[in-house]
Amino acid sequence: MRRTRTLAGIGIAAAALLALTACNSGTPSNPGGDAGGDDAGEDSTWFEVASDVTLDGSPTFEKIQEAGKVTVGVKEDQPGLGFLDVTSGERTGFDVDIARWIAASLGYDEEDIEFKPIASANREQAIVNGDIDYYVGTYSINDKRKELIDFAGPYFITGQGLLVAADAPGADKLEDFNGKTVCSATGSTPIQNIKANFPEIKTQEYDLYSACVQDLIDGKVDAVTTDQAILIGYAAQYPDDVKVTGGLFTEERYGVGLTKGDDVLRAHINDLFTDNPEIWQAIFDKNLGSSGIEVEQPEVDAY
Repeated sequence: MRRTRTLAGIGIAAAALLALTACNSGTPSNPGGDAGGDDAGEDSTWFEVASDVTLDGSPTFEKIQEAGKVTVGVKEDQPGLGFLDVTSGERTGFDVDIARWIAASLGYDEEDIEFKPIASANREQAIVNGDIDYYVGTYSINDKRKELIDFAGPYFITGQGLLVAADAPGADKLEDFNGKTVCSATGSTPIQNIKANFPEIKTQEYDLYSACVQDLIDGKVDAVTTDQAILIGYAAQYPDDVKVTGGLFTEERYGVGLTKGDDVLRAHINDLFTDNPEIWQAIFDKNLGSSGIEVEQPEVDAY
C-alpha cells in the first residue's frame, strides 16, 4: 500500500524573480542566456516595463489605470505553471511569468500586480464580474467560453494526459479506466470530456488539482487527468509516487482570458506574443525546459 503524503509542502525549484527595469519601450534588453534557469542573477532582465502606454478604446486598460494596478487571475497549485510557495510567498511558473510580461507591456511592474487565485469553475464569472483584468492559468480556449469572454493567444498548446501511480500499469487510452475513478478539477475541459464521452469512467472533482494528486497518492482514485503540461510538473515533484502515462488525447490551446469585446487589449497581447518570440522562449526554458517537453510557440488566433 502506498504511504500517505501531504501536498501542503509541494514546491518547485524557483529561479530568480524577474528584474523589471523601467524604460521607454517594451522590448527585451537581455532575452537570452542569462534570462533562463536557476543561474539567472537579479540583474538579468527578461523584459522591461513600458512607459507612456496608451490603449485607446480598451475599457480594461482604463480600469487598470484608474486602479493603479493590474489584477490577474492565476492558479497557484500547478508546479512549473502557476505555483505559490506558501512559505516564501513567491509565485513561479510559466503562466505567472506570462502574466508578469503582459503587465510589464502595459506599464506595470511586480509591485503593481495583484494576483488572485481563481478556481477553474469560476474563471469566466470572475472576468465577467470585473474581479480580475485578465486570467492566465492553463485556460483552454473553446467556443463555449468565447460566448462569455474573449481570449488572446494561444500562447501554449498541450493536450489531455493521464497521471497514475508509479507502480500502476501503463495506459494507452481513456477506455482503460472504464469502471475506475479518474479525478480532475471542477469545470475543467478534461473532466467535461470524460463525462460527455466516457460514461463508464467514474469521476471525482475538486477545485484544485493538488487535491486530486493527493487522492492518487493515497490510493483513493486511479488516475488524475488534465493537461499533460500540468501533470509533468506533479510527476517531477513526486517521482516515487506517480508517473505520466499514455499520449495526448486532446489538443488544448492556452489563452489569456479577457473581457468580451475588449478588442484593443486582445490585439495588444497578441502583438506582444507575435513580436517577441525570444522572450516567450526564455520564459518557457526557465519554467518548463527541464521537463523534457519540446514545443514551439504557437501562432496567435487574431479572430
